[in-house]
Amino acid sequence: GLSNPFFDWLMPYLRNRYFWIPLYLFLVIFFVMNYKKAGIAITLFLLITFGISDYSASSVVKPAFERLRPCNDPVFKTEVNTRIACGSGYSMPSSHAANHFAIAVFLITLFYRRWKWILPLALLWATAISFAQIYVGVHYPFDVLIGGILGSIVGYLTATIFIATQAEKKWNSGN
Repeated sequence: GLSNPFFDWLMPYLRNRYFWIPLYLFLVIFFVMNYKKAGIAITLFLLITFGISDYSASSVVKPAFERLRPCNDPVFKTEVNTRIACGSGYSMPSSHAANHFAIAVFLITLFYRRWKWILPLALLWATAISFAQIYVGVHYPFDVLIGGILGSIVGYLTATIFIATQAEKKWNSGN
């Protein structure tokens, strides 16, 4: 019932990993320019966060549940308005949701003291990407919920480890 021409155009972009490359490049450049060696460490921890989140969702949880995507499920296939190629992988949890919530929570945990606005902005960003997964027909709502929870846990844990390893160097997000 949410289908409309604007969302039909927008949602495939929001969930496309290549669409966000300029943002990722901006973050890497921003971190390195503003935080020097700590910025390189932030970037490495972000990559580790992404790797752990993606591996956990794609290689551990999905094979354990083997849940079909809604666009491949014979029961729902005819009811799903698929806006992209469905793919052959499993659905639960959403790796997109896990990865983007992991990145969002990592950044929130690191920078909330300095930039309060990062909380709503990062959560809106991850939520929009997660919603797009449902909208284009490749995930059920529960898939993105579980992916978001998994990613949030990973992001919080890796950010906490980063802060702990930087404590000796007095990590300071700017306050």
